[in-house]
Amino acid sequence: MPTSNEEFERRHVHSIMAWVYILQSIQYGSYYIGSTTDDKKRIKQHINGKVKSTKNLRPLEVKLVQKYKTNILARRIEKKLKALKRKDYIDKIVREGLIKMKLPL
Repeated sequence: MPTSNEEFERRHVHSIMAWVYILQSIQYGSYYIGSTTDDKKRIKQHINGKVKSTKNLRPLEVKLVQKYKTNILARRIEKKLKALKRKDYIDKIVREGLIKMKLPL
């Protein structure tokens, strides 16, 4: 049986503020795209080598952090960006400092 905290989180997961972030490996130039509900904590984990997927890409530089109204929306944007697999498109987003993606409702 779920606790009251678990029930609250399940019901409100759609309304939690979230961020999509883009990190770049200084050594390799490759990008890492992620999303989180705690941007400062998660980015610190990446930079400190605590995340398996970026540990070997360090040192990392934060290129962009963009806020979204919901965790669901941030995850959809992250997934769409990752699916592009186009460095030139990510370069453009970083240069402009803004993710301009639209998702179907």
